[in-house]
Amino acid sequence: MSDSDAVSGGATPFGSQGFEIAVAWNGRIVVLSVFGSLDMVSAPQLSESILNALANKPAAIIVDLTGVEFLASAGMTVLVAANEQAKESVPFGVVADGPAIGRPMKMVGLDKELTMYSTVDAALAAMSAA
Repeated sequence: MSDSDAVSGGATPFGSQGFEIAVAWNGRIVVLSVFGSLDMVSAPQLSESILNALANKPAAIIVDLTGVEFLASAGMTVLVAANEQAKESVPFGVVADGPAIGRPMKMVGLDKELTMYSTVDAALAAMSAA
């Protein structure tokens, strides 16, 4: 996918039952935007999406959780595992802000385990500079 595809809304969504992941490329950085509930039923889909992204050898991976309404421990576990796997080859960042997602992640200490950003633009700027 070219830069212009990402800018013009060339994201590819997939998912079911109120859960969706949109995959968009910004240059060589892949942004996985997650929508709905990230729980034990949907967490494997996110894990698969991250593995697929890694297989395409991106310069960085950003998981955008701003569209997530509920984040269960299974979702947090996928993020930690993905961070461990990705950091061997590419930078990995998570966009999570606000009381529904950012606050629980900070309460369990994931802000110390994961590189977190408040917006996708902030994550893109930081990852592009790296």
